[in-house]
Formats: sequence, structure tokens, C-alpha cells
Amino acid sequence: VQLQASGGGLVQAGGSLRLSCAASGRAFSTRNMGWFRQVPGKQREFVAGISGDDDIADFADSLKGRFIVSKESAKNTIYLQMNSLKPEDTAVYYCAAGRSGFGLLRKPEAYDSWGPGTQVTVSS
Repeated sequence: VQLQASGGGLVQAGGSLRLSCAASGRAFSTRNMGWFRQVPGKQREFVAGISGDDDIADFADSLKGRFIVSKESAKNTIYLQMNSLKPEDTAVYYCAAGRSGFGLLRKPEAYDSWGPGTQVTVSS
């Protein structure tokens, strides 16, 4: 699976952005699709994802209520709607595809395809 994320940019605190991740290649609809983010000097962290086998979404506990993840299988695309953005949300955001299974969503080692990342900057 090849992945390409888009939609990043600069936004003021309290604003919203929607990231998109278009996938090409095999078996998009049956694979876990996830969003991760990373800031310099820190580990990549799980943001949100949708399981491939049953389309159940999961979110990082600290982000529930602000971020929404969705999938449009007809377009091989997943989305991350980010609302009420805070400066601490500033990071490079990556989409990824991996082995199916809800219990694997939060594990970066379970993903075998990664997009190049898109920068999100939230100004205070």
C-alpha cells in the first residue's frame, strides 16, 4: 500500500484542520489504517485509527472529543478531522496501513506502510 497524506498547514489555536490520506495498492479496506504524529526528539505517538476487519475507530485518550477519524472505502481514503486545535498538537502527522485487528491499532510496529507525513502547526 502506498500512502499520501495531505491537508496539513498552519492554523491558530482553536481552529480546525482535516487531514486526508489516499491509499493505492492492495486490500485497503481490510487493513488497519492509523494516524500517528511526531515532534522532534520524541517518539512517534498514536493519534487515531480504524480497524480493517470491523471498521471500529480508536483514539488516543487525550484526543477523544477533539479528533474524528473516518474512512471512505470507495476512494481508498481516510480522514482525520482535528478540532479545537492546541499548540501542543503541532507535529508531523503520518498515516499508516498495517495488519488488521483492533488490538493492533495503537502499535506502530504493526504497520508496514507509512506515508511521508504532513506538517501541522498550531499557533497560540
